[in-house]
Amino acid sequence: MEPTLILASTSPRRKELLELVHIPFTIRKQDVDESVITINDPAQRAEQLSLHKAVHTNFIHSSEVILSADTVVAFEGKIYGKPKDKEEAYAMLSTLSGNKHEVFTGVTIRSQEKTISFVESTSVEFWSLTEDEIHAYIKSNDVYDKAGAYGIQSLGASLVKKIDGDFYTVVGLPISKVVRELKQFHINPINL
Repeated sequence: MEPTLILASTSPRRKELLELVHIPFTIRKQDVDESVITINDPAQRAEQLSLHKAVHTNFIHSSEVILSADTVVAFEGKIYGKPKDKEEAYAMLSTLSGNKHEVFTGVTIRSQEKTISFVESTSVEFWSLTEDEIHAYIKSNDVYDKAGAYGIQSLGASLVKKIDGDFYTVVGLPISKVVRELKQFHINPINL
């Protein structure tokens, strides 16, 4: 039986990235308590969260391969999650303004035979932002479902001065490495 990829995520960005490389998949939503992962190291946290999501996504058929991911934004060792409100978004963006921060995306690929986990990181530098720029960005509502309160693939791109690393790691799935790792599970992009 041909392996079937299951994306254990409802992230529209991860869905779009898999579609970009023509890998067929099915989305399987999982309800996972992320608060049980208490690791403070950003890279380890991203990897453990992705593993936690993969382990808590059930197989329905033996041919399924589960893909999960989690993205963590960190500045000077402090983790910046998804902001709860405008004030928290403002605080995050003000801190990141004019500075470099790291984005870590942990990925887990799991079949019934084996599990692979890895973390990719990318350095992101923001322009020095004015208060007006921060408030205008927050009004766009692009801040709420994204770690660090910005989306590099949308309006948040205007905040970014430069990156060092894989752009797609910041978006939420280091797709080039994922494609290569999926080959170990006999899953390949169509026509590649």
